[in-house]
Amino acid sequence: MDTEIINNIKVLGIDMINEAKSGHPGIVLGAAPTIYTLFSRHLNINLNDPYWINRDRFVMSAGHGSALLYATLYMAGFDLTIDDLKQFRKLNSKTPGHPEFGVTPGVDVSTGPLGQGFATAVGLALGDKILEQKYFLTEKSRFGKESKELIFDHHIYCLCGDGDLMEGISSEAASFAGSYALDNLIVLYDSNHISLDGSTDFSFNEKVLERFKAYGWHTDYVGNGNDVNAIDKAIKEAKSSKKPSIIEIRTTLGEGSLLAGTNAVHGAPLTGEDIFQLKEKLGWNTTPFTVSERAVNNFRRQIQEHSKAKYEEWAREYRSYVNDHLGGNTSEFDYLFGRDQQINILDFRSNVMKDDKEELRVTNQKIMDQISDVMSYFIGGSADLRSSTKTYLSKRADITRENYTGSNIWFGVREHAMGAILNGLALSNFKVFGSTFLAFSDYMKPAIRMSALMKIPVTYIFTHDSISIGSDGPTHQPIEQLAMLRSTPNLNVYRPCDENELIGAWQDILSLKRTPSSLIVTKNAVPVLESSSRELVKQGAYIIHKEREHLHGILLATGTEVHTALRVAEQLYQEQCLDIRVVSMPCMERFLEQSEELQKEILPVGVRVIVIEAASSFGWHRFVYHDRYLLTVDQFGASGTKDEVLKSCQFDYETIKERVIKLLK
Repeated sequence: MDTEIINNIKVLGIDMINEAKSGHPGIVLGAAPTIYTLFSRHLNINLNDPYWINRDRFVMSAGHGSALLYATLYMAGFDLTIDDLKQFRKLNSKTPGHPEFGVTPGVDVSTGPLGQGFATAVGLALGDKILEQKYFLTEKSRFGKESKELIFDHHIYCLCGDGDLMEGISSEAASFAGSYALDNLIVLYDSNHISLDGSTDFSFNEKVLERFKAYGWHTDYVGNGNDVNAIDKAIKEAKSSKKPSIIEIRTTLGEGSLLAGTNAVHGAPLTGEDIFQLKEKLGWNTTPFTVSERAVNNFRRQIQEHSKAKYEEWAREYRSYVNDHLGGNTSEFDYLFGRDQQINILDFRSNVMKDDKEELRVTNQKIMDQISDVMSYFIGGSADLRSSTKTYLSKRADITRENYTGSNIWFGVREHAMGAILNGLALSNFKVFGSTFLAFSDYMKPAIRMSALMKIPVTYIFTHDSISIGSDGPTHQPIEQLAMLRSTPNLNVYRPCDENELIGAWQDILSLKRTPSSLIVTKNAVPVLESSSRELVKQGAYIIHKEREHLHGILLATGTEVHTALRVAEQLYQEQCLDIRVVSMPCMERFLEQSEELQKEILPVGVRVIVIEAASSFGWHRFVYHDRYLLTVDQFGASGTKDEVLKSCQFDYETIKERVIKLLK
């Protein structure tokens, strides 16, 4: 029975790749027994309730093995057809080249760059541990002893390969998982010792299990990747461990192919001759996309046999918790079902006294504390920079390996992993944030990209936002990072100028369910401007200072540069009779979504626009007639005092003012 199902998964995967004339047959043939064992004997899912919140999650970190996953999902009974399999890697199909969340039924995570899926699985595991301790039933047995019935106790399974474990992000994530004792995480390591370019003997000959043991993981080894019972036994032992687990399963890449065990079978379709001999060897009909009804029925029955009881047990425990602890009201679980509560923070009280200044990062912490008061599932942390980024929720406890019920996560110096872990938590429907310096956002780019691709509302908070940080030097002074973030599709980048715009930005961020955000917060002390708006941040830009009579030009600025632009506008009116409008643009992406009518109302056609921003000019050309109207910074900074660095980059106030005069006269 096992062999027939495994062989059907193999031939479907090979036929998909052959039909697409593109794909990775090696992992299909080598890892089919592994994925079969997991689905048939362990993975708790309910096809009648595919989004069951306590289902086990499966992450295909080796995303190039998508044909293997899609064939398995079809065989398991998810909403996929043979026609869907035939459309593998074709435009707008349900079977894209790599697994995509929200596109293919049964796919819990989009995985692209190797290692991202591994690290996202760590985030999913942390999310479950938080829920596990937050919601449970304590009952007294007939012997008078207390027992704890868990409402949330699912496992996160991840299939990875040598490539995933070579990537640095997996090391960061594995270290984090060991530190937090995420015992619900089980990684199945498809160990075939072949990468795209050849044998891993050239590049990856470390003792992987010893490395993970040092991280604090439970480790196991299965020497024969075709031995379903051995794989099953290893998974059972991993489930009983009090540590995260990795099982190295020794396989042969392209098992059964004429090219088995070589890199030639990794990333190119098999020849017709090879496919024919493979199917003959497996005793399979050579007609493409042949499916054994007996194999399908047996596979689905096996899945139901171990999942049905688990689902029914969970349903009883869930109803009991709701009735006994919540009086029948299920609203506390709304966020877990994706029903995010709508909160209004626009009336949050100002923390900065009139005519006074406060570092905007400090103001941000106060706002975040208030958000945590009304949103219990608001969680996050920083890459060991909470004292600098000020993103610690002071009213909330820490999440630790002993107690997961807090809200503050200590990510350590692990920017790469932090972003992907946040993605996993967001996929568990937590409202999450992570922070570091803006210059270090480069370390997080792949995870940010995956947030945007999956359309999940992660908030990335970046401080130390310009060359004005001075003495830290050019390594810490961001130049190109804002342009990089703004160039990412489906990512909103907010750079507020004061507390009002900051509150408006948070209101917009919390209202968007399918868009991640980058919130850029200065460490500089700024006053609250009388003309700034909380309400208008959602339209991306607005007139923060209107011309008095005749419009001579527009200064378009973001962040702290808005204060500079306002000062320049006022001074030039008094000294030069130049009547200047100032437009604050806290979010370029939101402005570009507005109607053409509104855009022209704020930035009229035919009026000279001068952009002032202490970062790269890239991306601002759409608003100006010529490069000379871009007062930006297109060079790396320097190490020195704030004033020295601004002067050296021609971004001190007097230089900006003189440049504006020349441009408008």
